[in-house]
Amino acid sequence: MLFKKLSDDIDGILARDPAARSRAEVVLCYPGLHALILYRLAHRLWRGNWLLAGRFLSHLGRVLTGIEIHPGATIGSRLFIDHGMGVVIGETAEIGNEVTLYQGVTLGGTSLEKRKRHPTLGNGVIVGAGAQVLGPITIGDGARIGANAVVVRDVAPGVSVVGIPAKAVEPRAKPAAAPEPVREFCAYGITHGDLPDPVARAVGGLLDEVTALKARIAELEARNGAAARATEPEPVAGRRA
Repeated sequence: MLFKKLSDDIDGILARDPAARSRAEVVLCYPGLHALILYRLAHRLWRGNWLLAGRFLSHLGRVLTGIEIHPGATIGSRLFIDHGMGVVIGETAEIGNEVTLYQGVTLGGTSLEKRKRHPTLGNGVIVGAGAQVLGPITIGDGARIGANAVVVRDVAPGVSVVGIPAKAVEPRAKPAAAPEPVREFCAYGITHGDLPDPVARAVGGLLDEVTALKARIAELEARNGAAARATEPEPVAGRRA
């Protein structure tokens, strides 16, 4: 079973990384795979109630790869941790199949209670570099999380989220006659084409309001100036002796 999962993990990397040229290269040169191998061994120890041994093996994996995976986490097949440095996966995190995580991703907890406190990622989820997914939330199948996003609420299946806090965004609408595009793998969780940035959109809206207010102030100042000139008394002509 362990070797079958290892084979699936290698296949997943080859399918999603064009830089991978052979299975031997993946086995020898991919720290994400090394971290997964050590995690799967540590997870077996953890489930067998060898808690300290499992924790020590996961710590060894962190030292060797820079990727920290708690042995209590639940991870499906074909997980691809690309580059990987700084990735943190908490104790009660659950990860489905065909998930991709990039460097600096945190699947963290927001509670000190001994209960489910880390996120659940569905199948096919892509989490961009530096993203923070926090708390016992659920990320639906096929969802995409943009780089450096901070996600603290559930994300529906197939939805892309970006920003701090993360908000859902959709690609530019397609013509009604166009067929529904197939959602394919997308590196770093970035949709091909036009994906609006909600923060830039909010800033743009504020700039538009400022421009409108300036125009309104100029109009009011012009009216007040005209009214003031209209109420000024006319100068009295001088009398002759």
